[in-house]
Amino acid sequence: MSVVKINVLTVPEGMREELEKRFAGRAGMVEAADGFEWFELLRPVEGTDQYLVYTRWRSEEDFQRWLESRAFQAGHAQAAAGAQAAGHGHGAPAGHGGGAPAGHGHGGPAASDANLWSFEIVQSAGPRRP
Repeated sequence: MSVVKINVLTVPEGMREELEKRFAGRAGMVEAADGFEWFELLRPVEGTDQYLVYTRWRSEEDFQRWLESRAFQAGHAQAAAGAQAAGHGHGAPAGHGGGAPAGHGHGGPAASDANLWSFEIVQSAGPRRP
């Protein structure tokens, strides 16, 4: 049964473009992971400052292997190095994507908070084909 992981990132308005650039710069890293099924970065439209990072995995074990992988560590080390180079000293977030805690300009983390939600897919539907 597939599992869904949603990383909820609180991103100050002035850091939204930076967060999106960082995700675009890491495109392709997660797609090569064994058990990876889907990724989406969801930008808030109104009423919230929280981005959702949606990933779907074949199993919880596949997701855990990704968290322990060199690719995951390398991607988050880049965020931490950027923060330290800018003099902020904050590490990468738990989970995936963007950085926390933050709000210190373009060299530091882009998100001020991060929470990871986990779900199992119980039902799923797509468009009907004739």
